[in-house]
Amino acid sequence: MDVDMLLELVFHLPINYPLCLPGISVNSEHLTRAQCVTVKEKLLEQAENLLSEPMVHELVLWIQQNLRHILSQPETGSGSEKCTFSTSTTVDDGLWITLLHLDHMRAKTKYVKTVEKWVSDLRLTGRLMFMGKIILILLQGDRNNIKEYLVLQKTSKVDVDSSGKKCKEKMISVLFETKVQMEHKRFLAFEVKEYAALDELQKEFETAGLKKLFYGFVLGLVK
Repeated sequence: MDVDMLLELVFHLPINYPLCLPGISVNSEHLTRAQCVTVKEKLLEQAENLLSEPMVHELVLWIQQNLRHILSQPETGSGSEKCTFSTSTTVDDGLWITLLHLDHMRAKTKYVKTVEKWVSDLRLTGRLMFMGKIILILLQGDRNNIKEYLVLQKTSKVDVDSSGKKCKEKMISVLFETKVQMEHKRFLAFEVKEYAALDELQKEFETAGLKKLFYGFVLGLVK
């Protein structure tokens, strides 16, 4: 890169900052969407090394020095759509995490696509998890966006009833919600995952720093 590249960074500082990671928005007319996401991921990785001390200035200096190297990596070259949106998942209220339980999905393919569109539009991350008959949605992002998601979930005709007619979701429950803590993993994307056994699902929660959540709310659904 022999030309100057304008990179816009916006840092959202939660109330517990710098004891927790800041939210970071990355924008640039010169970068693709995939490259914007990669830059954000690398900044968050670097921020983890700076926890407990003010880090915004350090992160700005670090990206100035390392942007060329980051963009030269093969995985940042895919996707031609320009990055013209904010990839931040936090606002002043900080990052929240919510665990939802669904009783069933009759029109699974359509339902999953609808959920993926909603979380994308609301800039939420997390997991849609299937294990046997258990269906869980783990959402992470701005609390107001999570609330908006719940409104969509409860008011839209997202599934079909036993006769095949479109119907609203009436059997959804909020198992748990809290502000993201230091030990919680920051999800960088929303993924749909199937688990063959309970220990796989347990590992997912433990890897995300949500072991207590698994034992307190998920395990009881199996019994």
